[in-house]
Amino acid sequence: MDERIKVYDEKMKKAYEFLEADYAGIRAGRANPHVLDKIRVDYYGTPTPIQQVGNVTVPEARIIQIAPWEKTMIKAIEKAIMTSDLGITPSNDGVVIRLVFPELTEERRKDLAKEVKKKGEDAKVAVRNIRRDGNDAFKKLGKADVSEDEVKQLEDELQKLTDKYIKNVDGLIEQKTKEIMTV
Repeated sequence: MDERIKVYDEKMKKAYEFLEADYAGIRAGRANPHVLDKIRVDYYGTPTPIQQVGNVTVPEARIIQIAPWEKTMIKAIEKAIMTSDLGITPSNDGVVIRLVFPELTEERRKDLAKEVKKKGEDAKVAVRNIRRDGNDAFKKLGKADVSEDEVKQLEDELQKLTDKYIKNVDGLIEQKTKEIMTV
C-alpha cells in the first residue's frame, strides 16, 4: 500500500474502532461489562475506571456483579454508577454490588436501534470526510510534481479504501441492530 494512502487507512480504521467501542457501551438487554467502561470512581481523589477498583463479573445473563477489592469503595462505586447515564440503580449486600438489567421493552429496543443507526451514519460521515481530505491533498500533489495519472490512481485507491470501511460500518450496524432486536 502506498505510504500516502496508509495515513488515510489509519484514520478510517480509528473511526471504525471508535464506533466499535461506542457500540460496546450500548446495552442490548443482556449484561455487558463494557457498559461500565466510561464510568469513573473517585479512588482517593483520582478518577479511576471501575475495573481497576474491583472485580467485574457477569454471573447471569442480566446481572453484572462488582466485587470491590477494598470494602470502603462500595459507596464510591455506587455513587459513580448512580450519577452516570447508565439508568440502573445498584444494590449491595455489603460485600458486592449488583446491577440488574431489566428486560428491554419493544419501544426501547427500537430507540436503541435508531441510536445505533445514527452512530453508524456518523461514522460513515467521518470516513467520507477523511476521503475528502485525502482527495484534496492528492489534488495539491497534482499541482506540484506528480502526474495526473498518479493522482487519479491515488484517488481510486482511496475510494476503494472508503468503500471497504463503509461496508464494514454497515456490517457493524446490522450486527448491533440484530443483537438489540433479538428478544
